[in-house]
Amino acid sequence: QVQLVESGGGSVQAGGSLRLSCATSAHAGGYYCMGWFRQAPGKEREGVARIYTPGGNTYYTDSVKGRFTISQDNAKTTVYLQMNSLAPEDTAMYYCAAGSWCYQGLRPGDFRYWGQGTQVVVSS
Repeated sequence: QVQLVESGGGSVQAGGSLRLSCATSAHAGGYYCMGWFRQAPGKEREGVARIYTPGGNTYYTDSVKGRFTISQDNAKTTVYLQMNSLAPEDTAMYYCAAGSWCYQGLRPGDFRYWGQGTQVVVSS
């Protein structure tokens, strides 16, 4: 069983920054694709960024490119999402997820394990 525990959410004003963390056993368990997703009320879950943990390759959805950065610690037990220049439209519940492999794009169905989520609220 892969464990995923998110932290770091909160409330910030537009233009501010937050860093989300995801403590995980995914890499050790053979799951090498770590993703961050978000879901706003009334909207579908949206892929934000992913990282292939063995090589560090990253992918971002267009709306966060240049503002968000996904990274991992050397032990590959924590995945981060640094979020800068936050805007009200970034308000959502943010989820960490683990999949066995990084496929093209960021589809929720490619990820098997999910965390409970951490709330991010950006006020204007």
